[in-house]
Order: sequence, then structure tokens, then C-alpha cells
Amino acid sequence: MTGTITHGPPSAAGGRQSGPLIVTEDTELLDDLLRLCAAAGATPEVHHSVPVPPPSPRSAPTAVASSASPAPAEAGRRTGWETAPLVLVGDDAARRVRGAVRRRGVVLVGRDQDDSGIWQRAVEIGADHVLMLPDGEQWLVDRIADVAEGVGRPALTVGVIGGRGGAGASTLACALAVTSAREGLRSLLVDADPLGGGLDVLLGGEAAEGLRWPAFAASRGRVGGGALEESLPQLHSLRVLSWDRGDCVAVPPQAVRAVLAAARRRGGTVVVDLPRRIDDGVAEVLAQLDIGLLVVPAELRAVAAAGRVAAAVGMVLRDLRVAVRGPYGSGLDDREVARLLGLPLAGEVPVESGLLRATESRRPPGTPTRGPLARFCREFWDRALAETDERGGSGS
Repeated sequence: MTGTITHGPPSAAGGRQSGPLIVTEDTELLDDLLRLCAAAGATPEVHHSVPVPPPSPRSAPTAVASSASPAPAEAGRRTGWETAPLVLVGDDAARRVRGAVRRRGVVLVGRDQDDSGIWQRAVEIGADHVLMLPDGEQWLVDRIADVAEGVGRPALTVGVIGGRGGAGASTLACALAVTSAREGLRSLLVDADPLGGGLDVLLGGEAAEGLRWPAFAASRGRVGGGALEESLPQLHSLRVLSWDRGDCVAVPPQAVRAVLAAARRRGGTVVVDLPRRIDDGVAEVLAQLDIGLLVVPAELRAVAAAGRVAAAVGMVLRDLRVAVRGPYGSGLDDREVARLLGLPLAGEVPVESGLLRATESRRPPGTPTRGPLARFCREFWDRALAETDERGGSGS
């Protein structure tokens, strides 16, 4: 179980990252936290209470007092409590850290699922999160991994799904990723549809070296974000995670979760091309999306089909928007389609002449910088990234 009180951790001073700080005297809890740090590839600093500053060079060396807050005379020198990117406080130590400097990135860790008082103790120490073991282990490993990899904001993650077959979702997903990369953002395009034929084909890179989804089918724990990025094919200045042309391999939900979490930790943008069939693996993807775009051709049958897709996706994803593709049927326009679906309007996906010929000549959608599709994508990213800045959330 995890519970959020405020927001996430700050970056270490000067952009430098270190391991988390653990504050506890509970040996069993410490063993668990050390095990989770090892799984995340991080080396923690351990104290029984708030660490005090090291002695002044003019002072005689003394033992570090583990139960006192920094003295006023030492206030100019910062301790691990202030500089660690993440602080894990055992519930046994909550009272000992009450007087510490308030900061972001403090997680209060407990075991008693029935202890409602832990929330009050979390407020008293200014914790951002309350986490119960063992239920919250995977969440905590991912959070520690963020620290180990020196991550700031996670990637702004956008999923694109067709309201019906042939809606143009894959084309829009590729154009969004190409546009993001052209704007200088770290960009990853993820093909979540094993029956879609492979987005690497659409990008003209089916023969490019690098790993495809089947290589990650055995992943169970944490996947390193840097290692993931380096292992994937690079096409048009972006990384692509697609499918190979071999036998269809089922990728378990836990592997999907690990790979997407690693991709998000790298920052920038992640664009996911989603199938209309929602299974456990797709549900794991939906749970990590910031924004969903439902591509709907402006015709009544497409709107009816999109309504069913929206109902299924909306059970997992809160921020689902409709992108309407013309030409328009009688009595329909983009606003009317959005009204019928009860979704906010992301905009009208423009018709771009010569798109099919460009694709056949291995030029991916969104490549013409002055084309209407590239303009739509630029405007979408400008709005989405501005919203992210206002919320202080994902993206970079």
C-alpha cells in the first residue's frame, strides 16, 4: 500500500545524485530496505536518526551522535538529511526525526496495515508518502531506481489508440515521436500492438539492429533505463521498441510494467501505440500513461465504436482526449464528435496529402516540418508540456 501526501523528491544540489538515506533502528526493516536498494542498484547511507554535520576541522574528532538534530552552530553545513535525493524513514524512527528540517522526498515506511496512526506521524515529519511493506515493494524499488539513475522528472508519456480499425493511430503515434525528437527531446516510441505489423516498418527500420519486445519477455524486476535506451534501435533520432517478425511471443504484464517504468525514468517523452484490445499487458501500459489520445474518424459508425473503446480505456486512464480525423460526415465536426463521446477535444488531425507515398519511400509520418501533421504534433506537445510544467509533474 502506498499513499501520496505531497509531491516528489528534489534533485540533489548541482544536479548530482547519490543514494537514498535510510533512518531506522529496526533491523528487520533495515534488511528489507537494503535488499530493495540492492535490487534498484543503489547504495544507501544508513543512520539511526537525523544525521548531524561532521565536526568542524578546528574541532577534535568526536563520535557522530545519531539522536540529535544539527546544532545551530553547524547549520551552515548540510547533512545527508538535506542532500539525499530520497529519505526512507522507518516508522520506529518517526519520533526521532520530528525536529528535522522539512524537505521533499521523505517516505515513511511501516509494516502494520491496520495502524491508522502512521498517517499522523507522516504529517508530523513532513513525509511525502506513506508506504507499507511488503505490498509497496515494487513501487519503492522503482522510486529508488530513479535515484540510482539520477532521474529528475519522468517522461511525459502519451498513448495513442484508434477508435476503430484504420483510424490512423499508428500514423499519429509515429508523427508525435518524430516531432518530439526533432524538437530536441529524448524520445521513445513504443509499439504495444503485437499484431500491428511493427512500427519499425512504418519508420523504415525493420532491419535496424537492436532489441525488440520478445527480448524483454523474461523481465521480472527492475530494468535499467539507460541500458534499455542503448539496447533499442535508433531511427530518425528516436529510440523504437517494436516487435520482430518471428513467432508471436506473449510478454507478461510484469515485464511490460518493468520496461515502461524504465522508459519513463529516462525523461523526455514516451509515445505508445496501443491496440484496441485491452488485456492485462495493455492495462499495465495504460496505468503509466499521462495522456491518452483516442483517434476517431468523423463518421457515426466510428464514433459508436470509439465509445466502446473509450469506456474500456477510461476505467484505467483518467486523462483521455479525442483527436478527430476528417473528412467529416454529415452533421459532424470535431466538437460534435468530442461531445458525443463525452471527452475533451485534443484537436483535429489534419489530412496530409502525399502521406502514403512518403511512407512507401521510407519517410516517416511527420517528417515534413511544415506539413499540417507536424504542425498538429508541435502544437500538441507545446500544450501538453506546458500543462506538465504547471502541474510540476511528468515530462522534461
